[in-house]
Amino acid sequence: MAAAATAAAGPVFWRRLLGLLPGRPGLAALLGRLSDRLGRNRDRRRRRPPWLLLAPLLSPAVPHVTSPPCCLCPEGVHRFQWIRNLVPEFGVSSSHVRVLSSPAEFFELMKVDCLESTLEESLQTKFPSDLRVSILLDFTRGSRGRKNSRTMLLPLLQRFPEQVRVSLFHTPNLRGLLRLLIPERFNETIGLQHIKVYLFDNSVVLSGANLSDSYFTNRQDRYVFLQDCPEIADFFTELVDAVGDVSLQLQGDDTVQVVEGMVHPYKGDRAAYCKAANKRVMDVINSARTRQQMLHAQTFHSNSLLTQEDAAAAGDQRPAPDTWIYPLIQMKPFEIQIDEIVTETLLTEAERGAKVYLTTGYFNLTQAYMDLVLGTRAEYQILLASPEVNGFFGAKGVAGAIPAAYVHIERQFYSEVCSLGQQERVQLQEYWRRGWTFHAKGLWLYLAGSSLPCLTLIGSPNFGYRSVHRDLEAQIAIVTESRALQQQLHQEQAQLYLRSGAVSSATFEQPSRQVKLWVKMVTPLIKNFF
Repeated sequence: MAAAATAAAGPVFWRRLLGLLPGRPGLAALLGRLSDRLGRNRDRRRRRPPWLLLAPLLSPAVPHVTSPPCCLCPEGVHRFQWIRNLVPEFGVSSSHVRVLSSPAEFFELMKVDCLESTLEESLQTKFPSDLRVSILLDFTRGSRGRKNSRTMLLPLLQRFPEQVRVSLFHTPNLRGLLRLLIPERFNETIGLQHIKVYLFDNSVVLSGANLSDSYFTNRQDRYVFLQDCPEIADFFTELVDAVGDVSLQLQGDDTVQVVEGMVHPYKGDRAAYCKAANKRVMDVINSARTRQQMLHAQTFHSNSLLTQEDAAAAGDQRPAPDTWIYPLIQMKPFEIQIDEIVTETLLTEAERGAKVYLTTGYFNLTQAYMDLVLGTRAEYQILLASPEVNGFFGAKGVAGAIPAAYVHIERQFYSEVCSLGQQERVQLQEYWRRGWTFHAKGLWLYLAGSSLPCLTLIGSPNFGYRSVHRDLEAQIAIVTESRALQQQLHQEQAQLYLRSGAVSSATFEQPSRQVKLWVKMVTPLIKNFF
């Protein structure tokens, strides 16, 4: 109680004190949000507490870099190297990174030879094949309806039981009476496996897109292709395996089983399950981080340091890295909140004159993210879906009211921007395209004085409550010094924003933006579930 009282009485002192604790970003973020919530409880409707304007002082400090910048290696030159204190850092050449811009490009990239025929060929070889197929889906979403992902994959699993693994993640928060009472589709609001990563040998595709038809035709998302990046592919393979190990395993007779020795996700003890899952996932993150640190030391700090010419002569043709990839994992049910910590720190540290382009198909920012957008110094251009391109537009039943709920949330946020006099610094734009839906998410960071972005976040999180607290999420931070890759990222951003219109007070006077009273009343109660 004494600590809480201190936080409420003096948040500036509280967070400055935390800034003196090097290398403790998780503690800083946790206690910082406690300070936020205590300070906000007084009056959140019309205006923010006065100390919101001091957000750069009140937010978690940048994690302390435990070693001095390295003068031998290019990793020492960029300002975001603190992220490697939390996750593995993968240095690559920008020539291995390709940004896609459309569903058609995504489809062309994802087209591969028939998986079944490839597996068949592997069985007919004279030597044992090491071909393996691992598929990780969400249990509730993958089992919805009579015809679903689960039933579609059964024939493949039945025919190739030794080579195909299908894992169905079931959130530990959906259990007991709650699990019995909530119907299909609505049960997905409790928590999902939401990670979208596609692995082929040594290459990786990170996206927010699923593999249903609309994502290949007229549903706009973001996609990045990391080609011939074996260390990154190994990391995400291990991550998928780890989550698969704590998931239910689909059997050939359409039943499911837990991995031997693992706690059942909804029948077993919840705390024991989450503890085991945390260990399994964090072991992957920590071991990869250690491997990358050792590789870094061997490459740039070894006594027998090779010159680039010597390395080429030895058969290593890889160019020096000018781009760094950081995998950001968020699994709050397992007390893993790396993505949240990094995102909050990036928003906090964006200086005056910097520009942040942030996009989400479902505009429902967490309170912490909203506070940082409204209270920090950078300029923000926030791209969101107009009601007509929302994925729920025209849906039957209660789901059909979800676009109106997003309009209500958008209007509340816009009103707050105006009440704080921040209209020039924080601007909203709505994406619209006839016959399309909008599902893109992520951000691009432009440093002060720069016309090109040096960092982007791309993956599955939507910056909302579900992404932070309920679902399993993964995205990557791409930091690059390559002008060519920066131009790719800039072009991607510009192409998305080109199809948008600025939001003003007149926007909400349009007939299509009139929100029914019952939707306004229900939205605060359900906004944390969508």
